[in-house]
Amino acid sequence: MTDKVLVSTDGTIGRIVFNNPAKRNAVSLDMWEAVDAGLDRFAADNAVRVIILSGAGGKAFVAGADISKFESERATAEAVRHYNETTARVYAKIYEYAKPIIAQIDGFCVGGGTALAVCCDIRVCGEGSQFSVPAAKLGLGYGYAGIERLVALVGPSFAKEIFFTADRFTAEDARTMGLVNRVVPDGEVEAYCTALAGRISENAPLTVGSVKSIVGETLKPESERDLAACAALVKQCFDSQDYIEGRRAFMEKRKPNFIGA
Repeated sequence: MTDKVLVSTDGTIGRIVFNNPAKRNAVSLDMWEAVDAGLDRFAADNAVRVIILSGAGGKAFVAGADISKFESERATAEAVRHYNETTARVYAKIYEYAKPIIAQIDGFCVGGGTALAVCCDIRVCGEGSQFSVPAAKLGLGYGYAGIERLVALVGPSFAKEIFFTADRFTAEDARTMGLVNRVVPDGEVEAYCTALAGRISENAPLTVGSVKSIVGETLKPESERDLAACAALVKQCFDSQDYIEGRRAFMEKRKPNFIGA
């Protein structure tokens, strides 16, 4: 594994840090593979309830792909196919992940970094952060899945503006569009995200997970929605020990201790 992705746990919080600050945390193939492995590790760890993705150095979240690696990582058609399949798989894994994922954005969030942030459940950025998808300035084609996720988040009009102009947008622009949930003072993003993750992790994991799944179903065409699966998730919550614990804690005026079962 590469040292350019740092994977760690802090109690109920799992952290994945893109650790390539000299290149504004641009991502290479081995970094995507390390993220993939880190997500698998957290999925198997019942103690981890929330994931935070961030970039090292305080100047960038992720600034897209590491172009300096293209000759070694995309030298043949087979290599290009493998790279594209790997990145697509990791994006999809983050988007569909069972546990909540927070994007902790400090500084530049460009190209693939914006695509990565869009895959997360909640996005928090510093006041000085900047966002851009420069595909139109590079002549790149942009795949259906990435556009679909962005449209679901900001709507078709803002999605077109982001892609057509390839402009840089401020944190306030991003909040207006709905691209980020919160804008906080620079230097306070990590503390805010840690506190946010802590609050989420104290809540009932089955409830949080069921809501994430059901929200995902609402974004599908009506004919493809699995309402029976949604109902089963709701029933699982009501049948759980956590539901009993939640009621007892409420009556006893104390903080509940949820176990995820």
